[in-house]
Amino acid sequence: MDQGQRRYGPCWHHRFCPGGTRDIVFVEIESLGSHLEKGKTFGTIEAVKTVSDLFIPVSGKVLEINSKINETPELINKDPYGAGWLIKIEVDDPAQVSELMDATAYAALINA
Repeated sequence: MDQGQRRYGPCWHHRFCPGGTRDIVFVEIESLGSHLEKGKTFGTIEAVKTVSDLFIPVSGKVLEINSKINETPELINKDPYGAGWLIKIEVDDPAQVSELMDATAYAALINA
């Protein structure tokens, strides 16, 4: 995530989400260049049966939106932690990143 003095990182849509957003058909993200506070929405994601807000997990500036997901939203289903990333952000406070769950903790949470 670190590039020089600034910290950058991708943001993904997790494989498990309440409401069952597994068959994603459309994504709308219009926050490029915006500075967002932790917990605020940065877009919406639409599945076959539901539309959900996307929430930013840390405060920062949206540097890039994955243009591939506009044309091929199923990338989010097939490869959410690879080609299906959503946005790249410049993180304001790296300490917020350390507060996030790692993959093991997240798996334990959703399997509980």
